[in-house]
Amino acid sequence: MVDTSKSQQASFPDPHANARLRDLYPSAQGLAVQKTRPALDQHSRAFIARSPFLCIGTADASGRADVSPRGDPPGFVLVLDDHTLLIPDRPGNNRLDTMENIVANPDVGLLFFIPGYDDTLRVNGKARIIDEAARLATAEINCKVPKTGIEVRVQEVFLHCGKALKRSRLWDPSQHADRAAFPSIARVILEQTSEAGQTPSEAVVTAGDAFVEEDYAKNMY
Repeated sequence: MVDTSKSQQASFPDPHANARLRDLYPSAQGLAVQKTRPALDQHSRAFIARSPFLCIGTADASGRADVSPRGDPPGFVLVLDDHTLLIPDRPGNNRLDTMENIVANPDVGLLFFIPGYDDTLRVNGKARIIDEAARLATAEINCKVPKTGIEVRVQEVFLHCGKALKRSRLWDPSQHADRAAFPSIARVILEQTSEAGQTPSEAVVTAGDAFVEEDYAKNMY
């Protein structure tokens, strides 16, 4: 049995856990292994050119992990050559979780999505932060050049089958949730950050919602 209890986690890393895990699954065989490529080819390039959205996984020097979304018009990730990608950094919340992690630990994992495609593209490699204006000029949108970009040196790339997206029916409009069924991001954050026992007034929430929408309208780029 693979024990994920707190007591088991306390002794992490368990030198025998991987062997026990592998006992539960057959070994990967055939195309599942062979499909991994060390560089981009015409198919991965074409996929990236059509992708308006990705998730980037990073970790800090101690291994604490983080995943962050990135999105722009299709093809926003620039393919510089068969081994190099450039992800422009757009205005956000200035937490810089992803980029500070990259400074401490360059290992990254990317997952590219295309709306309507159940397959995804996985890219793993080493990243660094660049701020050369001339290199970032090609990522200009609305006359605004990003301050920085994430340059990824590709080490591994492969298509991931669509089972997860098919099971979730992610692109099926009949499965799309009613946004009104969940509180707005402003309400959630205001409630989470209020003092214990205090609930933000509707006026404060309304102002928060308006601030978020204004920020979307003015500060996307």
